[in-house]
Order: sequence, then C-alpha cells, then structure tokens
Amino acid sequence: MTTNVAAVVMAAGLGTRMRSELPKHLHPLLGRRMVDWVVESARAVEADPVVVVVSPDRAGAFEGITAVQQEPRGTGDAVDAAREALAGFSGDVLVLSGDTPLLTEEVLRGLIEAHRRERAQVTVLSFEPTDDFPYGRLVRAPDGSLERIVEERDATPEQLAIAELNSSIYVFDSAALWAALEQLDTSNAQGELQLTDTIRHVIAAGGRAAVYRSPDPEAPIGVNTRADLAAAGAILRDRINRSHMLAGTTIVDPATTWIEPDVELEPDSTIHPFTELRGKTRVGTGAEIGPHAVAVDAEIGPGVLIGPFAYLRPGSVVGEGAKIGTFVELKNTRVGERTKVPHLSYLGDADIGEDTNVAASNVTVNFPHQPGREKGRTKIGRNVRTGVDNSFVAPVEIGDDAWIAAGTVITEDVPPGSLAGFPPRQVTKEGYVYDERDDDD
Repeated sequence: MTTNVAAVVMAAGLGTRMRSELPKHLHPLLGRRMVDWVVESARAVEADPVVVVVSPDRAGAFEGITAVQQEPRGTGDAVDAAREALAGFSGDVLVLSGDTPLLTEEVLRGLIEAHRRERAQVTVLSFEPTDDFPYGRLVRAPDGSLERIVEERDATPEQLAIAELNSSIYVFDSAALWAALEQLDTSNAQGELQLTDTIRHVIAAGGRAAVYRSPDPEAPIGVNTRADLAAAGAILRDRINRSHMLAGTTIVDPATTWIEPDVELEPDSTIHPFTELRGKTRVGTGAEIGPHAVAVDAEIGPGVLIGPFAYLRPGSVVGEGAKIGTFVELKNTRVGERTKVPHLSYLGDADIGEDTNVAASNVTVNFPHQPGREKGRTKIGRNVRTGVDNSFVAPVEIGDDAWIAAGTVITEDVPPGSLAGFPPRQVTKEGYVYDERDDDD
C-alpha cells in the first residue's frame, strides 16, 4: 500500500496544438476531462494531497487543492508553484503531466516502489514507444546510471537516436525537489525553467537518480492534438470494455461500444454494437442493451431489453423484465417491472406501473405553460393498456387496469378500470379540394 506520497499535476498549459478555445487539459475524454483521468490515477495510489497547478484564469475549474502558476515560465516553474500547497510535507512527491490520461495505477505503483527500492532522490518514468515522439532523451553514464535528460530541441543527432524517452513523470524526495528547483535557469532552447534540468542538479548535489521503465509503452503517452485525443479515447475504451468482459459482460463489438468509467454492469448482461453507456448508468444481470442505444445516468434492471435506437436520459429507471423498444426516449421516468414501451414513444417525467403496455407513438406533454411553474408528472398505473397515438398532458394520472382509446389526448385523470378517449370520428367532405380550386379560378 502506497503511503506518504503527494502528487503535483501540471495543468496550466494552453495546448495550442488542439486549435481550441478550450484549454487542452479540460477537453472531454470518455466521460471525464482529460486532466481528471490523471488526477484519478494519482488518487488510485493514495497520493494525498493532490495539487493541480493551473493558470490564473482556470483556478475555479477544479475541486480540491490547486496552485496557480502566474506566468507560463516552464514546467519547473509550474511544479514550484505547488511549493506553498505542500508546505510541511516531507514525503515523496509524484509529479504528473495533466495531458497523460492513459496512466494506470499499476505503472505509478511500480514507479513509486522502484524509487523507494533504489533509495533514490528522484526516479524518472521512461518508456520506449513504437512510434516517434518529440520527447526528451535519457542520457546514461557509461555504467548505465542516469546522467541527465536532454529535451529534443536541445539534443545532438547522437542523442536523438536514443530510444528511451522521458515521460515527464517523476517521483522526487520532497527536499531534493525544492532544492533542485532553486537551481534552475533559462539557459536552454526554450528559454524556460525546465523540470528536466532538476535531474542533473539532484545528481550534482550528491543525490541518486533512478529510472523505472514503464511496462506499458502506451501509459505515459501525452495528448497534444485532437488526433491524439481520439487515439487516447480508443485506448481507454478498449481498457474499460476488456475489464467488463473479463468480469462477465458480453460486448458483441467492443470497437463500436463506448462505456464511461463510472458505469456499472452486472454479469451476464449483453451490450450490442453502437451502444453508449454514460455517467453512472447501472445495468442489471441478463439485460440486453442496443444496438444503437444510449443511456445516461440510467438504472436498467435485470432482464431488461433496451433498443434498438433507444435513448435513456438522466433519471430513467427501468424495472426488471421491462422492454424499451425502437425509437423510444425516456427522461426522468420510472418504468415498472415487465412493462413494455415497444416503439416510437417519448415518456418524460412519468411513472409507469408494472405490467403495462404503452402502444406506439405515445407522448407525455409536460412543458410548464406558466413562468416558474415546475413540470408536472404523468402517472400511469399497473396493467394499463394505452392506444396508438396517445398524448398525456401532465399533471395527469391513469388508474390501474385502465384502457385508453387510440388517438386520444388525455387531459383529465382516468379512474381505475375505466375506458377513456373516443376522439371525434372521421368526417369526410367530398369534393372539398376540387371546390376550393374552383373558387380560386
């Protein structure tokens, strides 16, 4: 169990290569902001506190402890901005980049354990990717020990040939970190206070610099463009899907199925292609979702059938054995056990009882017509049979065992066991169109 570790997450950069008004670290990525994935990885190894370093205009974008980097003076200055927030802390400091959402608990635990095993003052997380990346190179001494890190723009051709790259992720002894930061200067190609320069300052002060090579070459990869963002999203998707499949869920086509990290799936549920499960959605055992279904913050009971082409919006609760069929949308609606809503309906702000059948093209009408008035709810009881093309104008309540005639707009409560509706019968005006044309001549 990892203890006595703090974390500093650097998230003050603009990320201009994203070509976006939204700062890079705040871009959404499979249900979280990019930086939130990094913060979660720090929390997974029990880092406490976790300090997020932000620019002055972003201080309100984060919960928890933040530190402000007043000017963009480089990564060394960014970490130094967290010094006050870590005043009095004397353990190990995990330094993370806010654009590395693929970090895993396993990699960070391995890094911290290597740092302590080597009794180092700083340990660098390195990796050897299969593709080229514009990252710093690890320069080693003849005995194999780490000598220094050279940024790509400062590297010689020989150094550029080095395959082992710097991930910009480190563990420092806190005292060694603050002392090394005080030695930084701007004598480099970027004219910045670079965190990589702390390595040689730690060594010059007699400290030990160790290296832990990531066993997962994808985990340390950073996101700099929207193409990188999409690639990272696909990797996270695959990780999440794999974990659910290993836990007993059938995912028919993992490449087209997107499940956010806080979704809960019980064993023996089945997710069909082109399905999105978002937020804190929960799916019970034996349920089948999709294809082409979306559920957001929804609760789906055991044995439920959802889709195809169904949309469950926040607050939707579907009871055991129910069916939500093709082109059905639910919003803030509870559907009772074994109830069927087979096709072409919208039910919002409604409570539907058990064993009810909602026919095609049923709509709840609940828009408040007066300013400040809350939306009403539609309540449909147990064992109700609605007709095709019914509208329910809330607030309205349909009693148990009632039937509703096709084409009816329900504006008043219907008692249990009643038959309601009977809109006007068809009226045919023969020759009406031709008569109108003759009048226009």
